[in-house]
Amino acid sequence: MTASAAAFGLLGSLVTACGSSGSDGTTLRLVVPEYGNGPATGSKAYWDKLTAAFTAAHPGKKVEVTLYPWTEVDREVSRMVEEGDVPDVALLGAYSDFAAQGRLHPASEVLSIRAEANFLPPLVEAGSVGNTLYGLPFVASSRLLFYNQELFEKAGAKPPKTWSGLKGAAEALKAEGVPYPYALPLGPEEAHAEALIWELSNGGGYTDIRGEYSLDSERNTQTFRWVKDNLVKPALTGPVPPAELNRQDAFDAFLRGDVGMVNGYPSLLHEAREKGMKVGTLRMPVSDTLEDEEVPPAVGVADWMMAFKRDGNRELVSSFLNFVYEDKNLNEFAARYHLLPSTVSATQASRGTAADPSAEQFLIALRNARLYPVNDPSWLQVSNTIKRNIGKAVAPSADPGAVLEQMARQAEEAARPE
Repeated sequence: MTASAAAFGLLGSLVTACGSSGSDGTTLRLVVPEYGNGPATGSKAYWDKLTAAFTAAHPGKKVEVTLYPWTEVDREVSRMVEEGDVPDVALLGAYSDFAAQGRLHPASEVLSIRAEANFLPPLVEAGSVGNTLYGLPFVASSRLLFYNQELFEKAGAKPPKTWSGLKGAAEALKAEGVPYPYALPLGPEEAHAEALIWELSNGGGYTDIRGEYSLDSERNTQTFRWVKDNLVKPALTGPVPPAELNRQDAFDAFLRGDVGMVNGYPSLLHEAREKGMKVGTLRMPVSDTLEDEEVPPAVGVADWMMAFKRDGNRELVSSFLNFVYEDKNLNEFAARYHLLPSTVSATQASRGTAADPSAEQFLIALRNARLYPVNDPSWLQVSNTIKRNIGKAVAPSADPGAVLEQMARQAEEAARPE
């Protein structure tokens, strides 16, 4: 995933099946990112198998698959669009800029009624512009707080339910010499995920009830002031400044046993348990000032299939996407990378298999999760602003309010119609 799969420059362009790049109704061009972290886990094997099955079921049809690393796929598809060499289908981390340009088929034109109605509700909301679904959710994940049970037992700490409980646990872990009592990855790799987790736990978020950016809301300002004063200043977040700590570095430290608590997703839990670690998971602890009835949502993340408009391609694209979203095909990909399927039926089907039972807690969190505002065409630019700057808000000498106000001004400029 954009926010959960490794971004390795392993592959430039791999073609699964050869054919004409024209829209002759017989050859479909698919661009997808690499989800694996090496030859053994590479995505090519999945797409080879799926496209072979599709072409066997649709004689005379061909599929060309091009794989790019996550670090390149968005840029490459944008280049193709600019050069007039548009693919038929692409899998990316964002879709709304292409929807705003009128380049995408809505789901109603390329999916059966049953398939379109099958997506999990939070993903439908995030994948829709207005009331029209353009971003077809493929795989997803949600975030939970992970804690190292052995370190907690040694420190006599209890799994926290509130911010004050988290601080108390971190203090106990620090007293036992744990390098990162709470790992706070606000480095540029994925700072927007960690920031949103904290904002939601105080009743804040990136947007207000009208869907407009509210990066410098009072609750968000309170959140980062608390984090700075109660975690960063007392050195409860480890030896690396949060603005310089990337998500993967935090995860690697967790797997080494150097981290007491970190927010993570299903594949990290799988890796930790493969190493024999005792790991507990729970919802992100909430602000002590929240009312008892306020239950903040977890953060959810999804990757999006999108169907580009090309003359003569609608029928073939429709056949292919309806095939992709069959339960067995979707679940095979989700299980391969320890992610969550995006549909109701695939979720139900996965529960009846030998899939990792620990995925259930992430599915529960995903049902009511809050996703990034990916349906806003300015989100890519705003998310980059957050990644580059949010770590500054918790620096020891920083004024969190001033940092958030500057980010809010940049978000307002990005969202302003040209």
